[in-house]
Amino acid sequence: MTCVYIDGSAGTTGLRIYERLSPRNDISLITLPEDKRRDVDARREKINSSDITFLCLPDDAAAEAVSLCENSSTRIIDASSAHRTNPGWSYGFPELSESHREAVMKSRRVSVPGCHASGFCAVVYPVVKAEILPADYPVVSHSITGYSGGGKNMISAYMDKTRNENLSSPGQYALGACHKHQPEMKAVCGLAATPVFNPIVADFYSGMVVSVPVYASYLNGIKNAKELHSFFCDYYKNEKLIKILPYCEKGTENGFLYAGELSGRDDMRILISGNGERILMAAQFCNLGKGASGAAVQCMNLMLGIDETTGLVI
Repeated sequence: MTCVYIDGSAGTTGLRIYERLSPRNDISLITLPEDKRRDVDARREKINSSDITFLCLPDDAAAEAVSLCENSSTRIIDASSAHRTNPGWSYGFPELSESHREAVMKSRRVSVPGCHASGFCAVVYPVVKAEILPADYPVVSHSITGYSGGGKNMISAYMDKTRNENLSSPGQYALGACHKHQPEMKAVCGLAATPVFNPIVADFYSGMVVSVPVYASYLNGIKNAKELHSFFCDYYKNEKLIKILPYCEKGTENGFLYAGELSGRDDMRILISGNGERILMAAQFCNLGKGASGAAVQCMNLMLGIDETTGLVI
């Protein structure tokens, strides 16, 4: 029986992890009474008595929680962005490469990717690694996500019956060209420059599509979208949680890729479309699934040496 503590179980990601783990008979959940949730000594005791601790906290609080861990056998999975570019932590996206998977399995410290970064890295990392896309290519990415990615405050704002009417239309944010997921996008994918990133939140609860358009003429060894599609089919051919959508000249049969289609699921679909001049790489998944709690549980499963899809919805 694996003892698991969720530090920050009242947040959106923490609650989803709790919901996923509570029915499992191989997991014993360690909990704190509500009045002790912010008690440092109480949290320290629970962290050190666990086999695995999930951190579902703001960045500063997550860094503090790590400092509370004094038990060398306690393994930590951090869902915040505090450690995603820290070389002492393993990046929790096992499908990126065999070395990523092995690192997650063996590590005592795993950082779960950000939701936007998950989709971005899923399509950019493979082509940079294979030297198809030059590392100095000026990458631009667009992402549309459901409002649950903004946490409790944003969820409350969107669900408020007296809400601002502007929330009924998509809203672009991070308008200063800075977003907290950009450092991991650059570092994990080995890019020479921080990508230009345009995130958009819309009036649906969960799900997202992250898109990266590229010019075919800048790619090495790939002439068109169909050839790039074949590359991705081969790259992810053995993965259980990533599926490459069938190649179609117009992208999909009806010409649309819906951001909410995988809401509530833990898998990811990758679309490669376009022509011999311009190519679209896009990842479709749930921001609360493969983009957060689902990825965290997948990492835990690998760390425990069991099937990575245990307890996931695919």
